[in-house]
Amino acid sequence: MSKPTRTEPQAPRRADFASDFLWGCATSSYQIEGAAHEDGRVESIWDRFAATPGRIKDGSSGEVACDHYHRWPQDFDIGRDLGLNAYRFSIAWPRIFSGTGKLNEKGLDFYSRLVDGMLERGLQPWATLYHWDLPQYLQDRGGWNERATVDAFVELADAMTRKLGDRVKHWITHNEPWCTAIIGNFEGWHAPGLTDFKTALQVSHHVLLSHGKAVPVIRANVPDAKVGISLSLHPLRAASQNPRDLAAMERHDGLRYRWFLDPLYGRGYPARTLELVGDNAPTVLAGDLDAIAVPTDFLGVNYYFPETIADDPAHAPLGARVLEPQSEDITAMGWPVEPAGMAELLARVENDYHPGPIYVTENGSCYEDSVSPDGSVHDTERRHYLMRHLGALRQAIADGVPVKGYFAWSLVDNFEWAEGYRKRFGLVHIDYTTQQRRLKDSAKWYQSFLRQV
Repeated sequence: MSKPTRTEPQAPRRADFASDFLWGCATSSYQIEGAAHEDGRVESIWDRFAATPGRIKDGSSGEVACDHYHRWPQDFDIGRDLGLNAYRFSIAWPRIFSGTGKLNEKGLDFYSRLVDGMLERGLQPWATLYHWDLPQYLQDRGGWNERATVDAFVELADAMTRKLGDRVKHWITHNEPWCTAIIGNFEGWHAPGLTDFKTALQVSHHVLLSHGKAVPVIRANVPDAKVGISLSLHPLRAASQNPRDLAAMERHDGLRYRWFLDPLYGRGYPARTLELVGDNAPTVLAGDLDAIAVPTDFLGVNYYFPETIADDPAHAPLGARVLEPQSEDITAMGWPVEPAGMAELLARVENDYHPGPIYVTENGSCYEDSVSPDGSVHDTERRHYLMRHLGALRQAIADGVPVKGYFAWSLVDNFEWAEGYRKRFGLVHIDYTTQQRRLKDSAKWYQSFLRQV
């Protein structure tokens, strides 16, 4: 498919946004840190998954990744020089606890140094407690399917907020529970690679429950904390106005969108979705739904693309299939580019739930980048993607959605899960052989945008 010819989009200005708006980039521990066997880190489910032949498309792993564990000062210097005022990172659980339950002081000290490094460069730290790298020893005991993992997560939240809470005030409990539950435990192309729908739904419940139980612990340790959760969400379109496609979209919406948001905001699991999943519904104990609905300070929304849904009775689990995009405007991941979809999604979330402040905690694009002979990376499409989505964000705010910050995904190219190193999302190019960092044109544009007076 040939790429469509596009004119230069009209770029927003930083002055279009509030003076206290947060501008950041986001990363996650397994995707960038490396140092898989250093300073007491134990095996994660992604280490085990990547070591299983056929799981990662290029046969790679996060064992070295971007070597951020050793090169974080350089990465934070880049963030400072871009003009960021916030940085979202995640905690590698396998660095914090061993299988015996003993705290690993070296792991705690690493994140303490990391936070100090952010603050020294004017980067407000936003810590994500869980971005998918569950310790393998917990998976061996049943993983998120077991209620004991809820308690283990609360222990992680307690340890990290005691260590960092004097400096870190913004805490995200989980990144994208949908991916943890459905992609990892039903679709099977993320760790731990399971394909059981009942397990996936029980995992989703335990992840949400662990969020609910961790929030009061975080608040107790950090009285001035701002606590939330980040969800991956899509605006949905029916493939046609045929009643079957419209009904399929509603079924998909019940699981993809409302299954997570409804319980978080005190409505419990959607009744119609519970009816459809039948015996696969999770075990919910007394008090669980009240715990999940604990008040939070913000909602993180990760937006990449809309989904088009068609009726397909043979398609598990609910007879609704996500269609391949028909647009020529797609990324190297095959995802359609639709900036207006972000404004639409944010408006829906606000209208449906009024969650308080909203932060776009991920938004980014993957394209086939190449380094020019002069060392430049002319990622025009990513630059346009960023400009267009910030324009949509400006529109959402003008329409009354209380968006208070934006984190581009991602600061650097990294290990892109099942894709390995074949796909690049970074504003900064990584040469994985030399670990050299190069600002792409998208990073230079973001820098010029952020430094506008």
